[in-house]
Amino acid sequence: MRFVTRWRPVPVLLGLATVAATATAVLPAAASASTHASPVVGHVYVNDNTAGANSIGAFDRHADGTLTPEAGSPFAAGGAGTGAGLASQGALQISPDGRFLIAADAGSNQISVLRIRGNGSLKLVTGGVVPSGGVLPVSIAIHGDLVYVANSGNGGSNYTGFRLRPNGRLQPIAGSAVALPDGSQPGDVLFSGDGTKLAGTRVGTSQIDSFTVSPGGLLTAGAGAPFPAQGLGPFGSEFRPTNPDQLFVSNAHNTGAGSGTVSAFSDSTGGTLSPIGSSPFADQQTAPCWVEISHNGRFLFTVNTGSGSISSYSIASGGALTLLGSTPVRASGGVGAVDARLSPDGHTLYVDESKAGAVGAFAVSGGNLTELSSSPTSLPAGATPAGIVVT
Repeated sequence: MRFVTRWRPVPVLLGLATVAATATAVLPAAASASTHASPVVGHVYVNDNTAGANSIGAFDRHADGTLTPEAGSPFAAGGAGTGAGLASQGALQISPDGRFLIAADAGSNQISVLRIRGNGSLKLVTGGVVPSGGVLPVSIAIHGDLVYVANSGNGGSNYTGFRLRPNGRLQPIAGSAVALPDGSQPGDVLFSGDGTKLAGTRVGTSQIDSFTVSPGGLLTAGAGAPFPAQGLGPFGSEFRPTNPDQLFVSNAHNTGAGSGTVSAFSDSTGGTLSPIGSSPFADQQTAPCWVEISHNGRFLFTVNTGSGSISSYSIASGGALTLLGSTPVRASGGVGAVDARLSPDGHTLYVDESKAGAVGAFAVSGGNLTELSSSPTSLPAGATPAGIVVT
């Protein structure tokens, strides 16, 4: 089974990019694979970011794309959430070997590691809750055993590195922290597929960080970094799975309805970013925030938090984007939809629906999306989803 991990390896509330959650009741815990006609083929996990004690919502993922709650869900994360949406992508990640879940506990400035059991349930690793190395951790990147965290809060904003040990504990890397000015508000940190580069978006100052990664895990800024974004509020980002030299970034805070764009960059060996073709590319929607790319690298999806839709693009071999159209998200008019991840087979796109307190599910056919009739599936009461992963 292929585990979906952001090889980009994934709080200041920012207008349209973050929408307060209105939670709904959780589905009965009795729902399970044993009473579901479609077999369980994987799991979906959501960082609930619940106020006070944070929790992770867990669902059985069925072959038909539907979800049912995992017995015992939600599971204690060990740290604290903020109880409000995070202006970030990638607040939850899975280790490449599929053994561990790594969650940002933004309310307590910590990172938690939970072991994924064979049946999909979660157990906090002994000693698995550690300081994030800064203030307000909002995004996590992982490649191999190397983990980087983006801390977004003033007075402690940075990128900080860790090693994930075989027992699931995180060990800080001495000298790894890269300090950021107050107000930068990093929204995403991510590795290229080959792990040689790391990028980060500065939502607050509309800049993009680009680094090369040494064998020891330390970062070196590319010449000219940080680079100016091609729009206001660069937010979600993704390296192309089939080409680690191509980076795509959504511009979420452009003023005016329907003015969102997505940028495409070439990332050189030394970490220098340069625009591809006629980048940025029009989205024709409001607040494109979260970005996901198909595993074959042919299609890009961006969740438009302000207009309640998901846009689809085709990606040319050179990285240029062509807008194919947008698909509405049904729940609450779609406004407040946030982070999104594809299933390992690429047939289903799962979307955090922050305002609805739920997870949406969309069948994927090339660049076409169709929301499942069973969508959305409710999260536990009090959840303000801030990150999703799929196995």
